[in-house]
Amino acid sequence: MSMDRIAASMERVSAVLRRKPQAGIGQDSAATARWDGGLRTSVHSDTGRSVLTDMPAEIGGEDSAMTPGWLWRAGLASCAVTRIAMAAAAEGIVLQTLEARATSRSDQRGVLAIPDADGHAVPAGPLAVELRVRIGAPGVPAERLQALVASVASCAPVSGLVEQATPLSLSVDVMAI
Repeated sequence: MSMDRIAASMERVSAVLRRKPQAGIGQDSAATARWDGGLRTSVHSDTGRSVLTDMPAEIGGEDSAMTPGWLWRAGLASCAVTRIAMAAAAEGIVLQTLEARATSRSDQRGVLAIPDADGHAVPAGPLAVELRVRIGAPGVPAERLQALVASVASCAPVSGLVEQATPLSLSVDVMAI
């Protein structure tokens, strides 16, 4: 889709949401993971798309697919690139380069439920996350591109999840076997 069409589509949706803000609230597409044996899963969307995950051999997986943590970083990076491209389209900026690299630092004791030396739980999630963006557009000053990226950082849904504490509701259905 061309940047002009993206901008026009965004403006149409924005106009509707300005008139009817409640139209913007809805259920997101579910991701359903099924255990495929070992530490491998297959994750499916309601529309039939799927992705596989596995864990590294060092902790019992077969290292046959990307880890769930890597998919999360992939989601963070791709969400940022998508949202920046949307903002560039809305401002009429023709991008030549746009790339985001998401990295994190974790303590593997957390995923294995090994407490620290004081007996405190070690977080299973990342201890630190970094998103590094490379962007370039002919004739557009660096300051404008930096401002563009900064202005949409909190509008990307996946980075928004990192920045705000979103409550997790857990329910368990035990199957009779």
